[in-house]
Amino acid sequence: MTANDSQLEKIAVFPKCFMDDLCITRRLSLFEWIEMASSLGVDGLELYPGFFTSLEPEYLSDIRSALRKHQLAMPMLCASPDFTQPDPAKRKAEIEKHKRMIELVDFFAAAAPRTCRVLSGQRRPEISEEQGIEMVVDSINQLLPYAQEHGVILAIENHYKDNYWIYPEFAQHLTVFAHIVQAIDSPWFGVNYDPSNALLAGEDPLQVLDAVKERVVSMHASDRRLQPGYTIEDLRAEEDGPGYASILSHGEIGTGLNDFATIFQVLKAAGFHGWISIEDGVNGLAELQRSVDFLRKILSKKN
Repeated sequence: MTANDSQLEKIAVFPKCFMDDLCITRRLSLFEWIEMASSLGVDGLELYPGFFTSLEPEYLSDIRSALRKHQLAMPMLCASPDFTQPDPAKRKAEIEKHKRMIELVDFFAAAAPRTCRVLSGQRRPEISEEQGIEMVVDSINQLLPYAQEHGVILAIENHYKDNYWIYPEFAQHLTVFAHIVQAIDSPWFGVNYDPSNALLAGEDPLQVLDAVKERVVSMHASDRRLQPGYTIEDLRAEEDGPGYASILSHGEIGTGLNDFATIFQVLKAAGFHGWISIEDGVNGLAELQRSVDFLRKILSKKN
């Protein structure tokens, strides 16, 4: 298997609207989510480590069987490694933990290109930009041979913040993000592009895309926004605390600020052929279905 076996874009969904139900309260099981998602007419599901109640082979085999029952792939794992840990032992633990995530992607045996997300880590105030970049690049480089062995691409996201982190993403802004991307040259490493995260960084999503378009291997289609009456400055004041700021919301794809038609034109010109995962809002399955329909329509025009 090579890193970039050719395919047309396929659509996955990620249940942003059910994160706490799946990860914290367990009011919704992963099996139940798979059943719900099977009605959406998508090609696969992007999963998150917190959705799994176990990594035991028997449980994972049952999850794989549930996916196959509905002809759903698991081509993207939304993992959240934290490589800016000041303690070298904790960084090493993050690397070893991420190897298990690479194995998890491989276990579900989706066709290439399949990806395991990597992040830089949290923007801890005691870590300088130079120190953080060195930590992140070194950590990812240590993982690349393992990723190649398992046929999994490591996809770094221009990220805002994991749901359960304290600090925002170290590489949230393009200057740092691009530095990391340019420092790692491997077919087993690329970018998971998220246009909404660029907006939250106070940057133009199309400018961010232009800077990394040749390296994009997967994408999050999201239309996150600030709630009415709030500004980026308000977000900055709220974001150094557990989880997402309360003034943030995910919305139906195509109803926010992102110009998806232009985004996909740029990606097509750059030769993108990876998975697109819909990160939808907080208003349930009907909204998610409308997002799927919108994305199918946009992609049919592009092709």
